[in-house]
Amino acid sequence: MAAFARRKAQRLARPDPSRKRTLDARAAGLVRLLNARERFCTTSSCDGRVVLADTDGTGIQKKNCTWLLVTHDPCVKGDVMTALEKATGDVVFKFEPFVLHVLCQELQDAQMLHSVAVDSGFRNSGITVGRGGKITMAVRSTHCLEVPLSHKGRLMVSEEYIEFLVHVANQKMEENIRRIDRFHKGLELALEAAVPADTLSPEGPEKSHSVYVHRRKRRTAQEQANLSGELKPQDDTESSLDLFAEIMI
Repeated sequence: MAAFARRKAQRLARPDPSRKRTLDARAAGLVRLLNARERFCTTSSCDGRVVLADTDGTGIQKKNCTWLLVTHDPCVKGDVMTALEKATGDVVFKFEPFVLHVLCQELQDAQMLHSVAVDSGFRNSGITVGRGGKITMAVRSTHCLEVPLSHKGRLMVSEEYIEFLVHVANQKMEENIRRIDRFHKGLELALEAAVPADTLSPEGPEKSHSVYVHRRKRRTAQEQANLSGELKPQDDTESSLDLFAEIMI
């Protein structure tokens, strides 16, 4: 526990590495909720965005790209068309959904987060265990969008098609917001129900661990029944990593 506490303190002391140097509005509440618990430490997050990126055509977008437009809210065709006037290379229109990475003190903590994330619609979420036993839980989904619009500064699609893309991206943004809200509510309930082992010491660590797991499983089953009814049919096609998490344990 001491090693995790030191790692968390070091991580939270670092400056925000993102371009905007601050948390996204919708992700901020989740980040604060998790970091207020000693067993969790967030490392990166994005609450979902629409991006118009101008690249040099090499395919390495992160190294050789200029953002012509970025918004974390629904966008309009006019803003996209105005941004395209500045294009000089290969422009890609993208919708990127919510993503959150969390360091967890123990595997059972990561599994609890994973269960809530999957129940909320983030079916591409997963758990990794790195060197030294570092446990990371990634909240992800697959409802992204990436479409090329221009080549060497020349627009390759019609305005009508761009209007259609904006409509599709805005629909994905709305669904993304709904999933974030479900995740936030489900996480609050799961954290309230889960009793960490280090807060139940009178009966010994073995007994405390048992209470943590049993209460978490009981509440998770109830929330799964409630939250799964809100999910759309398209969510069922995304890959679930529940089995992976169970096998690791």
